[in-house]
Amino acid sequence: LLLPTGLSWREIDVFRGYRNYYFQLGSRFSKKRVADTLVNNAKVAHLLYRYFEGRFKPSPEWADPMTRELEVLSPIRQELVKALEDVSDPNEDRILRTLFNLIDSTIRTNFFLRYREKDYFFSIKVSSLGVIDMPSPRPLYEVYVHSAKMEGVHLRGGKVARGGIRWSDRPDDFRTEVLGLVKAQMTKNAVIVPEGSKGGFVTKEFSPDREQMGEIVKQAYTTLMRGLLDLTDNRSVDDIVRPQGIIAYDDQDPYLVVAADKGTAHLSDTANAVSNSYDFWLGDAFASGGSHGYDHKKLGITARGAWESVKRHFREMGHDVQNEPFTVVGVGDMSGDVFGNGMLLSRQIRLIAAFDHRHIFLDPDPDPETSYQERERLFKLPRSSWADYNPELISAGGGIYSRQLKDIPISPEIAHLIGTRPGTIDAPGLIKLLLAAPVDLLWNGGIGTYVKASTQSNEEVGDRANDSLRINGNELRAKVVGEGGNLGLTQLGRVEYALANGRLNTDAIDNSGGVDSSDHEVNLKILLRQLRHEGRVKDLEEGYELLEEMEETVCQDVLANNYAQTQAISLDEIRCRHDVEPFLDLTDRLSRAGLLDRRGEYLPNRKDVLSRQPGRLLRPELSVLLAYSKMFLFKALNDAELPDNRVIRDLLFDYFPQQAIDRYSESLPGHPLAKEIIATMMTNRIVDQAGSAFLNTTSRLTGRPQVEVANAYLVFDCLLGGRELRQAVYQLDNRMPTERQYALLRKLEDLLASFCTYALSNCTHVPSGEEDLERIAQQLNDYGKILPEILPAAVWGACEARKSHLEEAGLEPDIAYRYAVLDCLVDFLPLVCMVETSGYDLDQLARIKVLVEEKFNFSSVFGQLNKVVIGDSWDRRARESLVSALHGIDVRIVRQVARDYADAPDAFFIKSAQKMRNYTLLLQSLTNETPRNFHPFSVLLQALESFLTG
Repeated sequence: LLLPTGLSWREIDVFRGYRNYYFQLGSRFSKKRVADTLVNNAKVAHLLYRYFEGRFKPSPEWADPMTRELEVLSPIRQELVKALEDVSDPNEDRILRTLFNLIDSTIRTNFFLRYREKDYFFSIKVSSLGVIDMPSPRPLYEVYVHSAKMEGVHLRGGKVARGGIRWSDRPDDFRTEVLGLVKAQMTKNAVIVPEGSKGGFVTKEFSPDREQMGEIVKQAYTTLMRGLLDLTDNRSVDDIVRPQGIIAYDDQDPYLVVAADKGTAHLSDTANAVSNSYDFWLGDAFASGGSHGYDHKKLGITARGAWESVKRHFREMGHDVQNEPFTVVGVGDMSGDVFGNGMLLSRQIRLIAAFDHRHIFLDPDPDPETSYQERERLFKLPRSSWADYNPELISAGGGIYSRQLKDIPISPEIAHLIGTRPGTIDAPGLIKLLLAAPVDLLWNGGIGTYVKASTQSNEEVGDRANDSLRINGNELRAKVVGEGGNLGLTQLGRVEYALANGRLNTDAIDNSGGVDSSDHEVNLKILLRQLRHEGRVKDLEEGYELLEEMEETVCQDVLANNYAQTQAISLDEIRCRHDVEPFLDLTDRLSRAGLLDRRGEYLPNRKDVLSRQPGRLLRPELSVLLAYSKMFLFKALNDAELPDNRVIRDLLFDYFPQQAIDRYSESLPGHPLAKEIIATMMTNRIVDQAGSAFLNTTSRLTGRPQVEVANAYLVFDCLLGGRELRQAVYQLDNRMPTERQYALLRKLEDLLASFCTYALSNCTHVPSGEEDLERIAQQLNDYGKILPEILPAAVWGACEARKSHLEEAGLEPDIAYRYAVLDCLVDFLPLVCMVETSGYDLDQLARIKVLVEEKFNFSSVFGQLNKVVIGDSWDRRARESLVSALHGIDVRIVRQVARDYADAPDAFFIKSAQKMRNYTLLLQSLTNETPRNFHPFSVLLQALESFLTG
């Protein structure tokens, strides 16, 4: 190209960069074919470069974007279109048009800052929505970095995004590797402020010397960091600053955070040194971890988070893993972060087998305490392996074997455990038998995909190194799987295992503790930087001391998120058994919104679910829905003005450790990401407590946006003292059966859903001001006190019995009372609304409502309504409509009785004696048989309407 175009070699290198990027997108053409096409069409190539230059070269005369478009870009674009018409080869035409499209979709580049430098390289930032041939899922932005020594890519799911950077060993398709990881990261990051991102790079230089290769990797990583920061806006104290000399076609974009991943765990300080050299506003919050960050292995936070999942699975089976022995097969070794920390989280672990890339460890009958102490010794031993395990402590029939051995002996003890005959077996065959062993727990703390579905091929899995070891989900016999490591099972493998009654979530749920703690670290470092600007923290050292002081508080907050997420899935699992339709509706809604790729996430359609036994969604599928429902709400909250009330504002303080609140509470609202933090807290609290389908269902029933539903939920939860009620139940773990705990929690959520639906359907004012909140809280307290006087004797007797049983189960008397009367509070909100409009007091209206419901026997009506078999979504909506109408007419009759017969409400029914006789006959007819459809209720509703006058 040099001769026919007159371009310099570095200008021609722009094409090499775009060609290589095109190749990573999955081009069906070879690199040589693309190069030949450019040479064969030198005129078009020259115009493409001129177009690239016109878009991005800094020039005073093109400073005005309109001038640049009219005088430079538009004329070149017209020339290009005309020149492309003369390209006769259809394949060459496609290649050239793709390059044109890629340049047109580029929104920033550092080429004109770097092309005269000695350490020349360049990066481009691409808006993925504009790229025609980009495979799904499409990130929001991606940056491609090109040099003679490395190539790298960084994919972001949102403007505020974070995720790890890995050293890839896949030069031909490293973007494909990163794309798969970013999809998983998107679901994992649903629990934190940023959305998912991932980056990866390959080196073009290699060395057999380990130290020298380490330096090559470090230099490549540094180049990637510089390529990213060249294109990233900075933040000053008062404003956002665009990098000098960068022409940008996107909005302000100052948030860029990276994290450790495969091959880069030791490079956090390197990334932060690059950040400091750029005077980047995040400083050493740019890369979490490092010398002054939270050491995940030291904290064991990823393993501890995944252990919350393990504990819940076993607790639901009636087994306490902290106090009762259980058998484990593991993937990993004690030097690893997730495996090592995980296998020290209970002294009751009986680790009968484990393997990593070097060894297979077998101990058929371990002593829990002795083996725990030996694992602890190995964990503390630098660079330990299973070969360091004291063989004298291994039970009869066990041993430690290299995976390089052709034959490994199978003792009778091991043969009995894994269901085979004594003898010998090769290493892959033994590992397959271990993975399929009938143990209590399979703990994955390693790297690799070991379980797929029987319907999948090994090629679909994309992990060739472990093809010979992999088993199918229906062969997995462990009672529980804990996914401390990523991608240990394919999603279809999880589903197949869950269909066989296996207990698991997904890796994104189980091991989210790592990203969660890193997010807290980053946001605390941002706060500390802000405090230094304010002069409230004198220097970095004082900030680091505070960061260390808050370390365990952060861990407890992270573990609370793991606890809440796994509980949310369990509660959704119960809801799904009763009615799967809300979850199918949610899936459809997320798909229509373009957020969820049902096929890509392996979510079944309605027909597949209903034909399945059982006809519901499974835990791995509910885990995906939980994440996407959080993404949907988080986006909605970020796009809207957040509600302004104390309940919402307090969420910012709930995020930060108490040490920060005690010392710097007045500075917290000024945090640069305050809105995003509040939105994250709102999202996690609502979805984890109310379930993934709550917001979508309530929004549909009320016709109100999810942001309004979210605000109403949090306000009513505050009024009911929901946090105190839940904490009391959580404290009964392993003391109260989980079925009973979940029933209490669902009762609370049902009441909150009722409040939200009523308030938003009837345009009732949701309290926001402090006076409103205090007034309604007092009214609720008053209402709770009068319940013994106004409820029918049988109803109140049942409440007292429930209270007594709950006290016996371990709840404090006050909490037991509040749970016992939850069902009776459903009338509170309609009554408060009537108090405000009628002038009557709460006590008087409550007594009238009880009387009306007794006379019309509404409990019997709703009981019969619930007996109607729901055939499809229309039946469900018909029932919802009838329930709403019945509640509505109940309130209207109460209002009429209060208006006309407040002092003698029985007179209303005496006056309407004939109507009451007709209604009673209809109700008797309805209760004498099981209704087959909703027709009788329409007739009954009409009869109730006749009681109303103008």
